[in-house]
Amino acid sequence: MELVTPGFGLFIWTLITFLLLVFILGKFAWKPILNSVKEREKNIEEALYAAEKARQEMQNLTNENEKLLKEARSERDAILKEARELKEKILSDAKEAAKIQGEKLLSEARKQIENEKMAAINELKNQVASLSIEIAEKILQKELEDSKKHEEFASSIINKVMIN
Repeated sequence: MELVTPGFGLFIWTLITFLLLVFILGKFAWKPILNSVKEREKNIEEALYAAEKARQEMQNLTNENEKLLKEARSERDAILKEARELKEKILSDAKEAAKIQGEKLLSEARKQIENEKMAAINELKNQVASLSIEIAEKILQKELEDSKKHEEFASSIINKVMIN
C-alpha cells in the first residue's frame, strides 16, 4: 500500500471547504449560540442582582423587625412600670383615705361617747335632784306636821332670806 501524499489542489479545496464551513457556522450557528450564551449570562447576572437585592431587603426587614421588637419591649416595660407606679399610688391613696376615714370615725365615736356621757350625767343629776327634792319634801312633811315646828322653820327661812 502506498501512502497518499496530499496535493496542492486537495489542500486548497480543504481550505475552501473549511472556510465555507466556518462562515456558515459563524453566520447560522455561532452567532445564535453566542447570543443565547450572552442572554443566559445576562439572565444569571440579573438573577444574582435580584437575589442580592432580596437578601438586602430581608436584612432590612429583619433589622426593622428587631427594632420594632425592641421598641415594643421598651413600651411594654414603660407601661408595666407606669402600671406598678399607679397601683402603688392607688394603694397609698386608699391607705391614706382609710386612715383619715378611720380617724374621722374614731373622732366621731369619741364625740358621741362624750355626748352620751354628758347626757347620762345630766340625766343622773336630774334624777338625783328629783330624788333629793322628793326626800326633802317627805322629810319636811314629816317634820312640819307639828305646827310649832312649822312656824320655827318658816321664821328661820325668812331670817336667812333677809340676811342675804
